[in-house]
Amino acid sequence: MLSVNHLDIRYGNKHLFRDLSFQIHEGNRIGLIGVNGAGKSSLLKIMAGVADTDDGVVSRSKHFSVAYLPQETIAPASDQLLIDEVRLVFAETLNLQEEADRLHELLGHGDPESGEFAKLLKRQGEVLEKLESTDVYGIDARIEKVLLGLGFSHLDLTKPVSTFSGGWVTRMMLAKMLLAAPSLLLLDEPTNHLDLSSLTWLEDFLITYDGAMVIVSHDRAFLDRVSRMTWEVSLGRLTRYKGNYTFYLREKEERRAIERAAYENQQARIKQTTRFIERFRAKSTKAKQVQSRVKQLEKMELIELAEDEQLIRFQFPKPPPSGRDVLQIEDLSKSFDGQVVFQGVNLQLQRGDKVAMVGVNGAGKSTFLKVVSGELIPEAGELKLGHNVELSYFGQHQARELAGSLSVLDTLSLAAEDMTITRMRSLLGAFLFRGEDVEKKVEVLSGGEKSRLALARMISMPANFMLLDEPTNHLDMSSQEVLQEAMAQYDGTIMVVSHNRYFLDSFVTKVLEVHDHGVTLYEGNIADYLHKKQQEKEALAAAVQPNKKAKTTDKSNGESRLSRKEQRKLEAAARQERSKKAGPWKKKVQEAEKKIESLEKLKEELETKMANPELYKDETAWSETSAKYDKCKRQLERNYEQWEQAQEEIDRINSL
Repeated sequence: MLSVNHLDIRYGNKHLFRDLSFQIHEGNRIGLIGVNGAGKSSLLKIMAGVADTDDGVVSRSKHFSVAYLPQETIAPASDQLLIDEVRLVFAETLNLQEEADRLHELLGHGDPESGEFAKLLKRQGEVLEKLESTDVYGIDARIEKVLLGLGFSHLDLTKPVSTFSGGWVTRMMLAKMLLAAPSLLLLDEPTNHLDLSSLTWLEDFLITYDGAMVIVSHDRAFLDRVSRMTWEVSLGRLTRYKGNYTFYLREKEERRAIERAAYENQQARIKQTTRFIERFRAKSTKAKQVQSRVKQLEKMELIELAEDEQLIRFQFPKPPPSGRDVLQIEDLSKSFDGQVVFQGVNLQLQRGDKVAMVGVNGAGKSTFLKVVSGELIPEAGELKLGHNVELSYFGQHQARELAGSLSVLDTLSLAAEDMTITRMRSLLGAFLFRGEDVEKKVEVLSGGEKSRLALARMISMPANFMLLDEPTNHLDMSSQEVLQEAMAQYDGTIMVVSHNRYFLDSFVTKVLEVHDHGVTLYEGNIADYLHKKQQEKEALAAAVQPNKKAKTTDKSNGESRLSRKEQRKLEAAARQERSKKAGPWKKKVQEAEKKIESLEKLKEELETKMANPELYKDETAWSETSAKYDKCKRQLERNYEQWEQAQEEIDRINSL
């Protein structure tokens, strides 16, 4: 268990954290969210012990271990091979095995009658006892499984660590953490450098992980699958929600309605009290009442509303209409230094197609976009843009090409000649440049801010064919939703490289998988693509496994196959057994659902009542209603937990 007690950090007049206290217990799966700059990464560093705090603020149980993955990692000063570097996680176990081997050899040549032999024998017993609880012979298999799952190839395992780029080093550090299996994982944007395949592997791994975890991520689908609690950092405070990100959005809206009602009521009381003080301040007969109300105001704990996300929308500039055929590719090939990236690619896109490009890192997705954009020249094949196609391209390198001496607003205005200042500010606001931020010089912006500005600049220019390479990398969830909605309404054609499934699913109509130096086009969105890939995987597994119907049983004179009738009897018995085991849990699910339905109805009634400003005029009624509401919420949370526990148990039984 890890606890944080009375964490309070202030920079000037701004509170980063206001007297935060919380605990993390075994098995907690927490998604940590908040707007950019709210302090999410700072809080992870404090919990990890990377950032200093006052003594006693952070405490841990004796055997509670913590591992922290920052957004950007520094490669260890090591010339070791990748697999040897990752083996360091198991250094203690491997050293014990080496000692056990040495002791075995010494005992084989020693004198059983000597005192030294007895000492060696005793030490061997101690070492073997320690090794007994470890799977020392399975270490390399575990290492390989995790590294391959995170996207490394078999060839990569024997490459020096120094040859890997920053993104791959981050994957290596993540692999070491997963293999070390600490009590608590602190992960800051762990999906940033992962492709879709590695991302889904990581999700599956974390879902079955026994330890606790706190995850900062802007990938909504990832948080929804992995987390069971959501903690929001806002205005220096921490608000807890008993559910994943989707649950948080629903619950937050309900809480905001209550907060707004309470805030408006308090403001009305303050206004009324202030008016009384100002009116009767000069009257000696009212002095006592005036002083009483002054003290009331001084003691009043002001309700502070969290900043609502501004409802920003934008539309892409109206693109000129293109012909029906937008892109025609025939036998396209591209290589670098004799290494084939892709070859013999054939593809045709038509007006309105919105295509997501997926594939493992290094498959050639970004290279393919650059070839289509004209930034790279192919070795062979033909690429034709259709009639009146006007193309725009966003790549991560474009952030480096911005003029450092210009302000954010000036950079956009040079590209968006037909946009008004109001529309430009609205567009910049969607990409997290608000208020005075638009006057900042480009040269003082961070890498992420420059990337967001380059993206805003690109989409401000009219085009009917957009190419985008990881456009959401530096966007928070609200900005992603703004861009997502605009892309859904866009009339032109889109090709986008991204691993953010939730972002893509609302507007993508086709998925282009880049693999084995070629491409395969799938109809539908990312969810459809993943479903089809799963079907392909299952079909392949069924083809290579022995036919289960060909089971045989030993009999007196040899082997005979189980009849279909016998198989059906066995299957029916298994179903009956599962149904018997699941019965009590199904009953618990039904009971919890009835209670939840009743409590949600009561909660809704109480919220309607509490939203009425008239209620606050009667302090007794307000107090009673508020107490009922708190009790109702607690009961609802308990029943949600009981329902979830029972449902998980049913799923486990059905999977047997």
